[in-house]
Amino acid sequence: MNQDQFLTAALRNPINEIITEELFRLSLPDAWLVSGCLVQTVWNVLTKRAVDYGINDYDVFYFDPDTSWEAEDAVIRALAQRFSSRGIAVEARNQARVHLWYPKKHGLPYPPLRCSTDGIDRFLTRNTQIGIRRTRNGHEVYAPNGFDDVAALIARPNPGPNFSVANYEAKAARWKALWPELTVLPAERVS
Repeated sequence: MNQDQFLTAALRNPINEIITEELFRLSLPDAWLVSGCLVQTVWNVLTKRAVDYGINDYDVFYFDPDTSWEAEDAVIRALAQRFSSRGIAVEARNQARVHLWYPKKHGLPYPPLRCSTDGIDRFLTRNTQIGIRRTRNGHEVYAPNGFDDVAALIARPNPGPNFSVANYEAKAARWKALWPELTVLPAERVS
């Protein structure tokens, strides 16, 4: 699967397109639609399920140097207001402030990030290290590990400073229950 094929499949879910369009209109700094909603849409296309099957919410990353909770909360509320009438659950997080709350919430280190794609790089699984955003000329895609695991329905751990075997196994078990075609690689086989 190449980038164009991935993007075409991911945008078959109209919600992904709606969100990327709205983020573009809002000019939220360094904003990306990320992770599960993209990959799971592609899995649904590949396995001939409804495009929104199994998707709990739609994750948005942005990077604003204002690390106050009040600033992030204003963005969260603004996006909720824009999407709630359509029944779209968006979870937005300012990547500039994740290091302020993540260690306390998860008991794991989380060094400060420099941009939103740094946050994408820290996902628990390599197959979900993907983000898209609308540009004037179409869409930009960030996928440091490409699309092979997505196309082959493989969940692969992504070791790093905030990796948790327990969190990876819980996420992978949920996915496997929803997409039995998925191959889940154990954390021990990380290479």
